[in-house]
Amino acid sequence: MDLKRFPNIPFTDLTLFTIAIIWALNFSVVKASLSEVDVYSFNSFRFILAAALIWGIIFWKRAWFSVPRTDWLPLLGIGLIGNVLYQWLFIVGIDLTLSANAAVMLGTIPIWIAIFSHLFTDEKMTRLKAIGVVLAFTGVAAIVSGGANPLSLASDTFRGDLIIVCAAVTWAVFTIRSRQVLKRYTALQFSGMMTLTGAVLLSGLSLLSPESTDWTAVSLAGWGGMVYSGSLSIGLAYLIWNNGIVNVGPVKTSVYQNLVPVLGLLFGIVLLNESLTVMQYTGSAVVVAGVVTTRRG
Repeated sequence: MDLKRFPNIPFTDLTLFTIAIIWALNFSVVKASLSEVDVYSFNSFRFILAAALIWGIIFWKRAWFSVPRTDWLPLLGIGLIGNVLYQWLFIVGIDLTLSANAAVMLGTIPIWIAIFSHLFTDEKMTRLKAIGVVLAFTGVAAIVSGGANPLSLASDTFRGDLIIVCAAVTWAVFTIRSRQVLKRYTALQFSGMMTLTGAVLLSGLSLLSPESTDWTAVSLAGWGGMVYSGSLSIGLAYLIWNNGIVNVGPVKTSVYQNLVPVLGLLFGIVLLNESLTVMQYTGSAVVVAGVVTTRRG
């Protein structure tokens, strides 16, 4: 890609937009693969693949590094939060609630990151940032409530909704803690440590899980889905997410996540000939406005 065509758009913003595209497609890819592979094996395989990708880059660039013993426990704790606790909360929550509810609840991630950043880091909220974060979340809510999938706050989905909110808070904590560690390590080094931690911990959970997968029956599409999810939505995403935290801060990085439902709608129009409601068009415009406002903030 010739970056000269985008002279006013920083490289970090372009990469964050790219990862939003990958995540928008990842939902369908993961859903298809999970029809053939159990959840624990799926998570284990994709983290192993992500770790192999990032450590391959480290080997190729000869970007070797050492980790002081004083960092071992903090890094293990961050890995448990982002790679084990978040993944578990997300999967259990999705199972207990509606996908529309989950989209809205996960849309609160930038809000939690903004609050925690203001309270516990030197990245303080400004008026523009606050307006942008609220706009982005409002746009996501409008997209979901205006779509074909139902948005329900009934009591039978309340437990799942609450678990997804806990997952959003968990990812926010992971992001804030990551920023502190990224002051001592590069995005590549930290991504390598996190994917390796995730591969080891999730492989252990997979071995302990009573679920099993008949690997001889997994189709080429199922393997392709795991490769896509591991190499792009985790491996490349870790690098871009951590680089965004370093260069533009957690709040501005996280708000790009709200572009995922917007891009999902766009892919539905292009690939599936779907039609949108006026509210969904409006919500998409509000999300984009929120991202731009937060970035300028």
